[in-house]
Amino acid sequence: MEALIISNVVLWIIVILLALVILALMRQIGVLHERVFPAGALMTAAGPKVGEPAPVTVLPSLAGSDLRIGGESPRSTLLLFVSPTCPVCKTLLPIVRSVLQSESAQIVLASDADSQTERDEHRRFARENGLPADRYVLSRSLGLTFLVDKLPFAVLIDAHGVLRAKGLVNSREHLESLFEAHARGVASLQDYLAGART
Repeated sequence: MEALIISNVVLWIIVILLALVILALMRQIGVLHERVFPAGALMTAAGPKVGEPAPVTVLPSLAGSDLRIGGESPRSTLLLFVSPTCPVCKTLLPIVRSVLQSESAQIVLASDADSQTERDEHRRFARENGLPADRYVLSRSLGLTFLVDKLPFAVLIDAHGVLRAKGLVNSREHLESLFEAHARGVASLQDYLAGART
């Protein structure tokens, strides 16, 4: 009988200790959750500012038609700077298509090309990846306007022509963070999270 009482007491002590360990683990998970926040697109301070009208530009597309970037538009525009030699750009293209369908935005792909050989390379890149030639422009000045220095770089312009978000995008999370920042009315997710912590 005495052994039964001792075993019950030991079992209750073990149960209480396990409950305390679980509570401590739950607290640690909460602390880690606060420290590890979603990483959005890496926004740069250079170039046109978020919240200001995006520069309006009319450029010839690969299809030969004029394409207007900026200003009033029926939908938001995702301006994505890519290159045929950028491996991350190639892996990002299928993600771009699915994000644009869910966000109901239009895309403009942009790059630069100085020679006819480079232009042909872009045409081949567009054809091989099923990219719309009428939504693909080659312009060094456009990249300079937005001060793009690394690829892939994306700029989100709303239907009223206002620059809503921009940054280096290497994944679906980065790309979606541009739309999320726009929906929350902030320049970037980092700005939103910094405001939430204060």
